[in-house]
Amino acid sequence: MSLPPCFATRDDAKHAVALLLLDRASLPDWLATQPAATARWIKVQAFTAEPGSALLVPDKEGAPRYALAGIGDATDPFVCAHLPFALPPGDYRLDASPLAIDSGMLLLGWGLGAYRFERYRAAKRAPARLVLEDASAETSEAFAVLKAVTLVRDLVNTPTEDMGPDQLEAVAHRIAKANGARIRVISGDALLTENFPAIHAVGRASHRAPRLIELHWGDPAHPHLALLGKGVCFDTGGLNIKTGDGMRNMKKDMGGSAHALALAQLVMARKLPVRLTLLVPAVENAIAATSFRPGEVVRTRAGITVEIDNTDAEGRMVLCDAITYACEQSPTLLLDFATLTGAARVALGPDIPALFCNDETLAAAFAQASAQVHDPVWRMPLWKPYGTYLKSNIADCTNSGNSRMGGAIVAAVYLQRFVKDAIPWAHLDAYAWNDSERAGHPAGGEAHGLRAAFTMLKAWAAAQR
Repeated sequence: MSLPPCFATRDDAKHAVALLLLDRASLPDWLATQPAATARWIKVQAFTAEPGSALLVPDKEGAPRYALAGIGDATDPFVCAHLPFALPPGDYRLDASPLAIDSGMLLLGWGLGAYRFERYRAAKRAPARLVLEDASAETSEAFAVLKAVTLVRDLVNTPTEDMGPDQLEAVAHRIAKANGARIRVISGDALLTENFPAIHAVGRASHRAPRLIELHWGDPAHPHLALLGKGVCFDTGGLNIKTGDGMRNMKKDMGGSAHALALAQLVMARKLPVRLTLLVPAVENAIAATSFRPGEVVRTRAGITVEIDNTDAEGRMVLCDAITYACEQSPTLLLDFATLTGAARVALGPDIPALFCNDETLAAAFAQASAQVHDPVWRMPLWKPYGTYLKSNIADCTNSGNSRMGGAIVAAVYLQRFVKDAIPWAHLDAYAWNDSERAGHPAGGEAHGLRAAFTMLKAWAAAQR
Protein backbone atom coordinates (compact mmCIF):
# COMPACT_ATOMS: atom_id res chain seq x y z
CA MET A 1 0.00 0.00 0.00
CA SER A 2 1.42 3.41 -0.93
CA LEU A 3 1.15 6.20 1.60
CA PRO A 4 -0.48 9.52 0.72
CA PRO A 5 2.10 12.30 0.26
CA CYS A 6 1.25 13.78 3.67
CA PHE A 7 2.69 10.78 5.55
CA ALA A 8 6.15 9.29 5.95
CA THR A 9 7.54 6.19 7.60
CA ARG A 10 10.28 6.28 10.22
CA ASP A 11 12.76 4.95 7.66
CA ASP A 12 11.87 7.70 5.19
CA ALA A 13 12.11 10.53 7.72
CA LYS A 14 15.16 10.10 9.93
CA HIS A 15 15.52 13.84 10.63
CA ALA A 16 11.95 14.79 11.40
CA VAL A 17 11.19 17.85 13.52
CA ALA A 18 9.60 17.16 16.89
CA LEU A 19 5.97 18.30 17.08
CA LEU A 20 4.41 19.39 20.39
CA LEU A 21 0.70 19.95 20.95
CA LEU A 22 -0.36 22.77 23.28
CA ASP A 23 -3.44 24.71 24.19
CA ARG A 24 -3.86 28.07 25.91
CA ALA A 25 -4.16 26.43 29.34
CA SER A 26 -1.04 24.27 29.06
CA LEU A 27 1.24 26.84 27.40
CA PRO A 28 2.31 28.84 30.52
CA ASP A 29 3.43 25.76 32.47
CA TRP A 30 5.29 24.41 29.45
CA LEU A 31 7.02 27.75 28.85
CA ALA A 32 8.23 27.72 32.45
CA THR A 33 10.26 24.57 31.69
CA GLN A 34 12.00 26.08 28.66
CA PRO A 35 15.26 28.05 28.46
CA ALA A 36 14.75 31.79 28.81
CA ALA A 37 15.81 32.45 25.21
CA THR A 38 13.26 29.94 23.91
CA ALA A 39 10.46 31.36 26.04
CA ARG A 40 11.36 34.86 24.90
CA TRP A 41 11.31 33.81 21.23
CA ILE A 42 7.87 32.27 21.57
CA LYS A 43 6.48 35.36 23.31
CA VAL A 44 7.99 37.67 20.67
CA GLN A 45 6.27 35.59 17.98
CA ALA A 46 2.97 36.17 19.84
CA PHE A 47 2.30 32.45 19.93
CA THR A 48 -0.48 31.80 22.46
CA ALA A 49 -1.44 28.26 21.38
CA GLU A 50 -4.72 29.46 19.88
CA PRO A 51 -6.53 26.64 18.08
CA GLY A 52 -5.35 26.50 14.49
CA SER A 53 -1.96 28.10 15.13
CA ALA A 54 1.56 26.76 14.59
CA LEU A 55 5.11 27.97 15.17
CA LEU A 56 8.60 26.67 14.37
CA VAL A 57 11.14 27.23 17.17
CA PRO A 58 14.78 27.42 15.96
CA ASP A 59 17.88 26.04 17.63
CA LYS A 60 21.09 28.07 18.06
CA GLU A 61 22.06 27.46 14.42
CA GLY A 62 18.66 28.59 13.15
CA ALA A 63 17.48 25.11 12.17
CA PRO A 64 14.04 23.98 13.39
CA ARG A 65 14.35 22.63 16.91
CA TYR A 66 10.71 21.76 17.25
CA ALA A 67 7.26 22.77 16.01
CA LEU A 68 4.49 23.96 18.29
CA ALA A 69 0.84 23.39 17.40
CA GLY A 70 -2.02 25.21 19.07
CA ILE A 71 -5.11 23.01 19.34
CA GLY A 72 -8.57 23.06 20.87
CA ASP A 73 -10.72 20.06 21.75
CA ALA A 74 -8.36 17.09 21.71
CA THR A 75 -11.26 14.72 20.97
CA ASP A 76 -12.10 16.48 17.70
CA PRO A 77 -10.55 14.64 14.72
CA PHE A 78 -10.00 17.97 12.93
CA VAL A 79 -8.03 19.48 15.80
CA CYS A 80 -4.71 19.07 13.94
CA ALA A 81 -6.10 19.44 10.43
CA HIS A 82 -4.50 22.86 10.00
CA LEU A 83 -0.96 21.55 10.43
CA PRO A 84 -0.20 20.09 6.96
CA PHE A 85 -0.29 23.61 5.51
CA ALA A 86 0.29 25.74 8.60
CA LEU A 87 3.74 24.14 8.93
CA PRO A 88 6.41 24.45 6.24
CA PRO A 89 6.99 21.40 4.03
CA GLY A 90 9.07 18.80 5.79
CA ASP A 91 8.74 15.85 8.15
CA TYR A 92 7.28 16.09 11.65
CA ARG A 93 7.14 13.52 14.43
CA LEU A 94 4.74 13.81 17.36
CA ASP A 95 6.83 14.23 20.49
CA ALA A 96 5.90 13.89 24.15
CA SER A 97 3.43 16.74 24.50
CA PRO A 98 1.56 18.41 27.34
CA LEU A 99 -1.60 17.31 25.52
CA ALA A 100 -2.34 13.74 24.48
CA ILE A 101 -4.17 12.87 21.27
CA ASP A 102 -5.24 9.52 19.91
CA SER A 103 -2.83 8.42 17.17
CA GLY A 104 -5.66 7.35 14.88
CA MET A 105 -7.37 10.71 15.30
CA LEU A 106 -4.13 12.51 14.52
CA LEU A 107 -3.67 10.42 11.37
CA LEU A 108 -7.23 11.06 10.21
CA GLY A 109 -7.16 14.79 10.90
CA TRP A 110 -3.75 15.23 9.30
CA GLY A 111 -4.82 13.35 6.20
CA LEU A 112 -8.07 15.28 5.85
CA GLY A 113 -6.26 18.58 6.34
CA ALA A 114 -3.69 17.66 3.68
CA TYR A 115 -6.30 16.73 1.07
CA ARG A 116 -6.22 18.62 -2.21
CA PHE A 117 -7.99 17.63 -5.43
CA GLU A 118 -5.20 17.50 -8.01
CA ARG A 119 -6.67 15.71 -11.01
CA TYR A 120 -6.62 18.83 -13.18
CA ARG A 121 -4.19 21.13 -11.37
CA ALA A 122 -1.20 20.42 -9.16
CA ALA A 123 -1.19 21.82 -5.64
CA LYS A 124 0.91 24.95 -5.13
CA ARG A 125 2.97 23.26 -2.42
CA ALA A 126 3.40 19.89 -0.79
CA PRO A 127 1.85 19.33 2.64
CA ALA A 128 3.98 18.82 5.70
CA ARG A 129 4.48 15.11 6.30
CA LEU A 130 3.54 13.35 9.52
CA VAL A 131 5.81 10.48 10.47
CA LEU A 132 3.84 7.32 11.24
CA GLU A 133 5.62 5.73 14.17
CA ASP A 134 3.48 2.59 14.11
CA ALA A 135 4.03 0.33 11.10
CA SER A 136 0.45 -0.92 11.43
CA ALA A 137 -1.00 2.54 10.78
CA GLU A 138 -1.58 1.69 7.12
CA THR A 139 -3.94 -1.12 8.11
CA SER A 140 -5.69 0.82 10.86
CA GLU A 141 -9.32 1.85 10.97
CA ALA A 142 -8.33 5.52 10.87
CA PHE A 143 -6.47 4.95 7.60
CA ALA A 144 -9.49 3.13 6.13
CA VAL A 145 -11.78 5.99 7.17
CA LEU A 146 -9.38 8.49 5.61
CA LYS A 147 -9.46 6.56 2.32
CA ALA A 148 -13.26 6.50 2.40
CA VAL A 149 -13.60 10.24 3.01
CA THR A 150 -11.01 10.93 0.32
CA LEU A 151 -12.97 8.75 -2.11
CA VAL A 152 -16.13 10.79 -1.50
CA ARG A 153 -14.27 14.04 -2.06
CA ASP A 154 -12.57 12.80 -5.23
CA LEU A 155 -15.78 11.47 -6.77
CA VAL A 156 -17.82 14.59 -5.99
CA ASN A 157 -15.09 16.96 -7.18
CA THR A 158 -14.70 15.21 -10.53
CA PRO A 159 -16.68 16.94 -13.33
CA THR A 160 -19.41 15.01 -15.05
CA GLU A 161 -17.52 14.37 -18.28
CA ASP A 162 -15.19 12.21 -16.18
CA MET A 163 -17.75 11.04 -13.60
CA GLY A 164 -20.87 9.90 -15.42
CA PRO A 165 -22.86 6.71 -14.86
CA ASP A 166 -20.23 4.63 -16.64
CA GLN A 167 -17.41 5.99 -14.47
CA LEU A 168 -19.46 5.39 -11.30
CA GLU A 169 -19.88 1.83 -12.49
CA ALA A 170 -16.12 1.56 -12.98
CA VAL A 171 -15.55 2.73 -9.40
CA ALA A 172 -17.98 0.11 -8.14
CA HIS A 173 -16.16 -2.58 -10.14
CA ARG A 174 -12.83 -1.46 -8.69
CA ILE A 175 -14.15 -1.56 -5.12
CA ALA A 176 -15.79 -4.95 -5.72
CA LYS A 177 -12.60 -6.46 -7.15
CA ALA A 178 -10.48 -5.15 -4.28
CA ASN A 179 -12.77 -6.73 -1.69
CA GLY A 180 -13.97 -9.93 -3.35
CA ALA A 181 -17.52 -8.67 -3.91
CA ARG A 182 -19.92 -9.62 -6.70
CA ILE A 183 -21.34 -6.96 -8.98
CA ARG A 184 -24.24 -6.79 -11.43
CA VAL A 185 -25.30 -3.84 -13.60
CA ILE A 186 -28.68 -3.33 -15.31
CA SER A 187 -28.30 -0.72 -18.01
CA GLY A 188 -30.32 1.16 -20.63
CA ASP A 189 -33.57 -0.39 -21.82
CA ALA A 190 -32.83 -3.47 -19.72
CA LEU A 191 -34.09 -1.32 -16.83
CA LEU A 192 -37.56 -1.54 -18.37
CA THR A 193 -37.26 -5.29 -18.90
CA GLU A 194 -36.12 -5.72 -15.28
CA ASN A 195 -38.86 -3.38 -13.98
CA PHE A 196 -36.99 -0.26 -12.94
CA PRO A 197 -39.14 2.24 -14.86
CA ALA A 198 -38.50 5.28 -12.65
CA ILE A 199 -34.72 5.00 -12.98
CA HIS A 200 -35.11 4.64 -16.74
CA ALA A 201 -37.49 7.60 -17.01
CA VAL A 202 -35.07 10.00 -15.33
CA GLY A 203 -31.99 8.89 -17.26
CA ARG A 204 -33.36 8.07 -20.70
CA ALA A 205 -32.59 11.48 -22.28
CA SER A 206 -28.83 11.28 -21.69
CA HIS A 207 -26.36 9.98 -24.26
CA ARG A 208 -25.01 7.85 -21.40
CA ALA A 209 -27.29 5.00 -20.46
CA PRO A 210 -28.94 5.02 -17.04
CA ARG A 211 -28.17 2.00 -14.90
CA LEU A 212 -28.60 0.28 -11.56
CA ILE A 213 -25.33 -0.84 -10.02
CA GLU A 214 -25.73 -3.73 -7.59
CA LEU A 215 -22.94 -5.08 -5.37
CA HIS A 216 -23.10 -8.03 -2.95
CA TRP A 217 -20.55 -9.03 -0.31
CA GLY A 218 -20.36 -10.96 2.92
CA ASP A 219 -21.60 -14.06 4.69
CA PRO A 220 -25.30 -14.83 4.01
CA ALA A 221 -25.62 -15.85 7.67
CA HIS A 222 -24.82 -12.31 8.84
CA PRO A 223 -27.40 -9.52 9.24
CA HIS A 224 -28.31 -7.98 5.90
CA LEU A 225 -27.31 -4.34 5.38
CA ALA A 226 -28.63 -2.53 2.31
CA LEU A 227 -26.84 0.71 1.31
CA LEU A 228 -28.28 3.01 -1.34
CA GLY A 229 -26.93 6.17 -2.89
CA LYS A 230 -28.47 8.67 -5.28
CA GLY A 231 -26.26 8.71 -8.37
CA VAL A 232 -27.52 11.63 -10.45
CA CYS A 233 -24.23 12.45 -12.14
CA PHE A 234 -25.50 15.77 -13.42
CA ASP A 235 -28.82 17.45 -12.83
CA THR A 236 -29.95 20.07 -15.30
CA GLY A 237 -33.35 19.97 -13.64
CA GLY A 238 -34.70 18.34 -16.79
CA LEU A 239 -37.42 20.23 -18.61
CA ASN A 240 -38.00 22.15 -15.36
CA ILE A 241 -34.53 23.48 -16.02
CA LYS A 242 -32.50 24.96 -13.19
CA THR A 243 -31.15 28.49 -13.22
CA GLY A 244 -27.49 28.97 -14.04
CA ASP A 245 -26.59 29.41 -10.38
CA GLY A 246 -28.64 26.36 -9.41
CA MET A 247 -26.98 24.20 -12.06
CA ARG A 248 -23.41 25.37 -11.51
CA ASN A 249 -22.36 22.68 -9.01
CA MET A 250 -24.70 19.89 -10.07
CA LYS A 251 -21.78 17.57 -10.74
CA LYS A 252 -22.16 16.98 -6.99
CA ASP A 253 -25.69 15.57 -7.32
CA MET A 254 -24.14 12.09 -7.26
CA GLY A 255 -22.82 12.81 -3.76
CA GLY A 256 -25.19 10.26 -2.25
CA SER A 257 -23.71 7.51 -4.41
CA ALA A 258 -20.20 8.67 -3.48
CA HIS A 259 -21.11 8.25 0.20
CA ALA A 260 -22.67 4.83 -0.38
CA LEU A 261 -19.69 3.58 -2.39
CA ALA A 262 -17.23 4.86 0.21
CA LEU A 263 -19.20 3.39 3.10
CA ALA A 264 -19.42 0.05 1.30
CA GLN A 265 -15.65 0.15 0.77
CA LEU A 266 -15.17 0.88 4.47
CA VAL A 267 -17.53 -1.88 5.59
CA MET A 268 -15.69 -4.41 3.42
CA ALA A 269 -12.19 -3.17 4.25
CA ARG A 270 -12.92 -3.45 7.98
CA LYS A 271 -14.72 -6.76 7.44
CA LEU A 272 -17.83 -5.90 9.42
CA PRO A 273 -19.89 -9.04 10.09
CA VAL A 274 -22.69 -8.10 7.70
CA ARG A 275 -24.14 -9.29 4.44
CA LEU A 276 -23.87 -6.18 2.29
CA THR A 277 -25.99 -5.09 -0.64
CA LEU A 278 -25.04 -1.81 -2.33
CA LEU A 279 -27.43 -0.23 -4.84
CA VAL A 280 -26.58 2.86 -6.90
CA PRO A 281 -29.09 4.12 -9.46
CA ALA A 282 -26.75 6.08 -11.75
CA VAL A 283 -28.26 8.50 -14.26
CA GLU A 284 -27.85 11.90 -15.83
CA ASN A 285 -30.93 14.14 -15.76
CA ALA A 286 -30.46 15.62 -19.22
CA ILE A 287 -32.61 17.59 -21.66
CA ALA A 288 -33.51 16.06 -25.01
CA ALA A 289 -36.53 15.02 -27.06
CA THR A 290 -36.78 11.93 -24.88
CA SER A 291 -36.76 13.76 -21.53
CA PHE A 292 -39.47 12.80 -19.08
CA ARG A 293 -42.04 15.57 -18.87
CA PRO A 294 -44.21 17.31 -16.27
CA GLY A 295 -47.64 15.72 -16.26
CA GLU A 296 -46.43 12.25 -17.24
CA VAL A 297 -47.31 9.33 -14.99
CA VAL A 298 -44.59 6.80 -14.14
CA ARG A 299 -45.59 3.42 -12.77
CA THR A 300 -42.77 2.63 -10.36
CA ARG A 301 -41.35 -0.80 -9.53
CA ALA A 302 -43.60 -0.87 -6.46
CA GLY A 303 -46.66 -0.42 -8.68
CA ILE A 304 -47.26 3.04 -7.20
CA THR A 305 -48.11 5.52 -9.93
CA VAL A 306 -46.36 8.88 -9.73
CA GLU A 307 -47.43 11.98 -11.61
CA ILE A 308 -44.42 14.09 -12.52
CA ASP A 309 -45.03 17.51 -11.05
CA ASN A 310 -41.43 18.65 -11.45
CA THR A 311 -38.62 16.99 -13.37
CA ASP A 312 -36.15 18.59 -10.96
CA ALA A 313 -37.43 16.24 -8.22
CA GLU A 314 -35.64 13.38 -9.95
CA GLY A 315 -33.55 12.02 -7.10
CA ARG A 316 -36.54 10.60 -5.25
CA MET A 317 -37.65 8.97 -8.50
CA VAL A 318 -34.46 6.95 -8.97
CA LEU A 319 -34.30 6.15 -5.27
CA CYS A 320 -37.87 4.86 -5.02
CA ASP A 321 -37.21 2.02 -7.48
CA ALA A 322 -33.94 1.16 -5.71
CA ILE A 323 -35.62 1.23 -2.28
CA THR A 324 -38.38 -1.07 -3.52
CA TYR A 325 -35.81 -3.50 -4.89
CA ALA A 326 -33.81 -3.41 -1.66
CA CYS A 327 -36.93 -4.11 0.41
CA GLU A 328 -37.73 -7.13 -1.77
CA GLN A 329 -34.52 -8.64 -0.37
CA SER A 330 -35.75 -8.13 3.24
CA PRO A 331 -32.67 -6.38 4.65
CA THR A 332 -32.18 -6.14 8.39
CA LEU A 333 -31.27 -2.47 7.95
CA LEU A 334 -31.74 -0.03 5.09
CA LEU A 335 -29.65 3.13 4.78
CA ASP A 336 -29.63 5.66 1.96
CA PHE A 337 -27.63 8.80 1.20
CA ALA A 338 -28.81 11.53 -1.16
CA THR A 339 -28.18 15.13 -2.07
CA LEU A 340 -31.93 15.36 -2.19
CA THR A 341 -33.31 18.80 -1.28
CA GLY A 342 -32.27 22.41 -1.03
CA ALA A 343 -34.80 22.64 1.77
CA ALA A 344 -32.53 20.57 4.03
CA ARG A 345 -29.75 23.08 3.47
CA VAL A 346 -32.04 26.00 4.25
CA ALA A 347 -33.06 24.26 7.47
CA LEU A 348 -29.66 23.01 8.65
CA GLY A 349 -27.03 24.75 6.56
CA PRO A 350 -24.28 23.09 4.55
CA ASP A 351 -22.50 21.10 7.28
CA ILE A 352 -25.29 19.08 8.87
CA PRO A 353 -27.13 16.29 7.03
CA ALA A 354 -30.82 15.90 7.76
CA LEU A 355 -31.48 12.45 9.23
CA PHE A 356 -34.88 10.85 8.75
CA CYS A 357 -35.51 7.56 10.47
CA ASN A 358 -38.49 5.24 11.02
CA ASP A 359 -36.94 3.45 14.01
CA GLU A 360 -36.25 5.04 17.41
CA THR A 361 -33.44 2.65 18.35
CA LEU A 362 -31.68 3.28 15.05
CA ALA A 363 -32.12 7.05 15.37
CA ALA A 364 -30.65 7.02 18.88
CA ALA A 365 -27.70 4.93 17.73
CA PHE A 366 -27.06 7.37 14.89
CA ALA A 367 -27.13 10.33 17.26
CA GLN A 368 -24.74 8.62 19.67
CA ALA A 369 -22.31 7.75 16.88
CA SER A 370 -22.51 11.28 15.50
CA ALA A 371 -21.51 12.79 18.85
CA GLN A 372 -18.80 10.19 19.40
CA VAL A 373 -16.88 10.98 16.20
CA HIS A 374 -17.77 14.67 15.83
CA ASP A 375 -19.63 14.06 12.56
CA PRO A 376 -22.91 15.96 12.94
CA VAL A 377 -26.32 14.79 11.79
CA TRP A 378 -29.66 16.19 12.90
CA ARG A 379 -32.85 14.20 13.06
CA MET A 380 -35.92 15.67 11.39
CA PRO A 381 -39.47 14.32 11.58
CA LEU A 382 -41.14 11.94 9.15
CA TRP A 383 -44.38 13.91 9.42
CA LYS A 384 -46.83 11.86 7.39
CA PRO A 385 -49.55 14.55 7.20
CA TYR A 386 -47.21 16.44 4.84
CA GLY A 387 -47.86 13.66 2.36
CA THR A 388 -50.94 15.65 1.36
CA TYR A 389 -48.58 18.01 -0.49
CA LEU A 390 -48.03 15.10 -2.92
CA LYS A 391 -51.68 14.58 -3.82
CA SER A 392 -52.40 13.87 -7.49
CA ASN A 393 -55.75 13.98 -9.28
CA ILE A 394 -54.82 11.18 -11.69
CA ALA A 395 -52.16 9.04 -9.96
CA ASP A 396 -51.33 7.66 -6.53
CA CYS A 397 -49.12 10.66 -5.80
CA THR A 398 -46.93 13.33 -7.37
CA ASN A 399 -43.17 13.49 -7.11
CA SER A 400 -43.29 17.09 -5.84
CA GLY A 401 -45.83 19.64 -4.73
CA ASN A 402 -46.65 23.27 -5.35
CA SER A 403 -45.87 24.30 -1.76
CA ARG A 404 -42.41 25.24 -0.51
CA MET A 405 -43.32 24.18 3.01
CA GLY A 406 -41.26 21.40 4.63
CA GLY A 407 -39.54 20.39 1.42
CA ALA A 408 -37.00 18.01 2.98
CA ILE A 409 -39.72 16.33 5.05
CA VAL A 410 -42.03 15.99 2.05
CA ALA A 411 -39.22 14.31 0.07
CA ALA A 412 -38.49 11.91 2.93
CA VAL A 413 -42.20 11.08 3.33
CA TYR A 414 -42.28 10.30 -0.39
CA LEU A 415 -39.37 7.86 0.01
CA GLN A 416 -40.91 6.30 3.11
CA ARG A 417 -43.90 5.25 1.03
CA PHE A 418 -41.63 2.73 -0.69
CA VAL A 419 -40.06 1.31 2.51
CA LYS A 420 -41.67 -1.78 4.01
CA ASP A 421 -42.87 -0.85 7.50
CA ALA A 422 -40.99 -3.65 9.28
CA ILE A 423 -37.57 -2.62 7.91
CA PRO A 424 -35.54 -0.12 9.97
CA TRP A 425 -34.58 2.68 7.60
CA ALA A 426 -32.46 5.82 7.78
CA HIS A 427 -32.24 8.47 5.09
CA LEU A 428 -29.54 11.16 5.07
CA ASP A 429 -30.18 14.26 3.01
CA ALA A 430 -26.63 15.65 2.72
CA TYR A 431 -25.02 18.57 0.91
CA ALA A 432 -21.76 16.69 0.08
CA TRP A 433 -20.03 20.03 -0.47
CA ASN A 434 -18.05 22.76 1.29
CA ASP A 435 -18.81 26.22 -0.04
CA SER A 436 -15.68 27.69 1.55
CA GLU A 437 -12.24 26.65 2.76
CA ARG A 438 -11.60 25.67 6.40
CA ALA A 439 -8.88 23.59 8.00
CA GLY A 440 -9.68 19.96 7.21
CA HIS A 441 -12.64 21.00 5.06
CA PRO A 442 -11.38 22.19 1.67
CA ALA A 443 -13.81 23.89 -0.67
CA GLY A 444 -15.57 21.34 -2.87
CA GLY A 445 -16.73 17.78 -2.33
CA GLU A 446 -17.19 16.59 1.24
CA ALA A 447 -18.29 13.53 3.20
CA HIS A 448 -21.17 14.41 5.51
CA GLY A 449 -22.44 11.78 7.95
CA LEU A 450 -20.14 9.06 6.58
CA ARG A 451 -18.06 8.62 9.73
CA ALA A 452 -21.16 8.71 11.92
CA ALA A 453 -22.82 6.07 9.75
CA PHE A 454 -19.80 3.76 9.92
CA THR A 455 -19.52 4.14 13.69
CA MET A 456 -23.21 3.37 14.03
CA LEU A 457 -22.89 0.33 11.76
CA LYS A 458 -20.01 -1.08 13.79
CA ALA A 459 -22.11 -0.97 16.95
CA TRP A 460 -25.19 -2.27 15.12
CA ALA A 461 -23.33 -5.22 13.60
CA ALA A 462 -21.82 -6.13 16.96
CA ALA A 463 -25.25 -6.01 18.63
CA GLN A 464 -26.73 -8.37 16.00
CA ARG A 465 -24.34 -11.21 16.85
